[in-house]
Amino acid sequence: MNKLSIFWFRRDLRIEDNHGLFEALSQSEKVIPVFIFDTDILSHLPSKKDRRVQLIWDALSEMKEVLKTQHQTKLLILHGKPTELIPSLAKSTGAEAVFINTDYEPATILRDQTVEKELAKSGIQFHSFKDHVIFHRNEITKEDGKPYVVFTPYSRSWKKKLTTEQTQHFNSESLLHKLTFPEETRSFNLISDLKQIGFESADVSISGTRTQGLNFLSDFSGRIQKYGDLRDFPSKKGVSYLSPYLRFGMIGIRECVRMAKSGSSVGSEKWLGELIWRDFYSQILWHFPHAVKESFNPVYKNLVFPNDEKKFKAWCDGKTGFPIVDAAMRQLNQTGWMHNRLRMVAASFLVKDLHIDWRWGEQYFADILIDFDLTSNNGGWQWAASTGCDAQPYFRIFNPELQSERFDPDGTFIKKYIPELKNVPAKFIHCPSMMSESDQLLYKCKIGDNYPEPVVNHKEAKVFALELFKKR
Repeated sequence: MNKLSIFWFRRDLRIEDNHGLFEALSQSEKVIPVFIFDTDILSHLPSKKDRRVQLIWDALSEMKEVLKTQHQTKLLILHGKPTELIPSLAKSTGAEAVFINTDYEPATILRDQTVEKELAKSGIQFHSFKDHVIFHRNEITKEDGKPYVVFTPYSRSWKKKLTTEQTQHFNSESLLHKLTFPEETRSFNLISDLKQIGFESADVSISGTRTQGLNFLSDFSGRIQKYGDLRDFPSKKGVSYLSPYLRFGMIGIRECVRMAKSGSSVGSEKWLGELIWRDFYSQILWHFPHAVKESFNPVYKNLVFPNDEKKFKAWCDGKTGFPIVDAAMRQLNQTGWMHNRLRMVAASFLVKDLHIDWRWGEQYFADILIDFDLTSNNGGWQWAASTGCDAQPYFRIFNPELQSERFDPDGTFIKKYIPELKNVPAKFIHCPSMMSESDQLLYKCKIGDNYPEPVVNHKEAKVFALELFKKR
């Protein structure tokens, strides 16, 4: 039993059902809870009004209040390099061990290894636990011990191996009296406001608190049976909206799987499949870290994209002349979130219609998405670009107009984010450039003025894309 330990919160911003926190409390007489705003991460964010920083602050603020009012202790919030602060905090307080939940991204793996080595110099233990996924590392492999690179057999193996052990609830309620805030921590620069770390409050349509995440989880549990039918329609309330809470850990993956498994509907099974995709992409990046910067499939490593910067800007701004793509990008820019079906449409359009390197789009999403997760973002982009594992074949190219007609038939979603098309009827909403001059006058939408001409001809762009991939 450790006399004093540290629990380092990262992407697990909750007290309840937190594996690493439970282990720290179980194995220690006292535990210091700490979160660090990592300057190595913050320095790469393009805006000082980053929505994700705001969501994190929301979660931390709620945790601080819970710890203060219910457990008479504090959450230590610091700002700097964890590789320096965690060892310094451990030495200053006399902590015997540091507990974390495992992260799987290449940069964070390196960071944690550095922290562990530094702690070891002072004889301080470093303990890591699985919390962000159901199965990790080598827990699910093929019979020959090699990792799966095709989703369907991975999913079958995942489901076969799942037991109550993987979804158990780690209840720390009776142990929270062990949390402490020792006098030695006062020598550190404690953060009590976003301005102290150089950021400002951001306008976010949701709260980042666990309370709000639980509300979303409860709401979705009442309509999950319709998930399979509604999930592809952006104007309908079909998806869970839980991705930001899973990303930062206000809601845990075990909670989600328990909820999915508690039902027997087709919708429950469909959603479980999406959670398995999340595990799949996580283990892919752990086994194949090269995919962070280059094509997973080496066959497409040297694709030569034209990379027209004007077309890329039109895509970023939601001004390509393809309404479903433009509405998707405007949703992203305005809210920091994009419907999953539209992520596929927008990504396919960028790579196979505009012929722009998938990494450009991946980075743009990384800069803005409130639910940005490297593993899922990288996996999704490489799937759409046909460069990833188990990806969409390069010759399967989304037709944006047909996608629009199928998943937003009346243009309800399009008109929400493209008000200049509000008067355009359904027969033209998916391709406004087909309107005659008299139609444009009638519906108060002049193409090339109120709304842009299409930046490419889809049929011609498709032919070019096929040739590009054939050359590879």
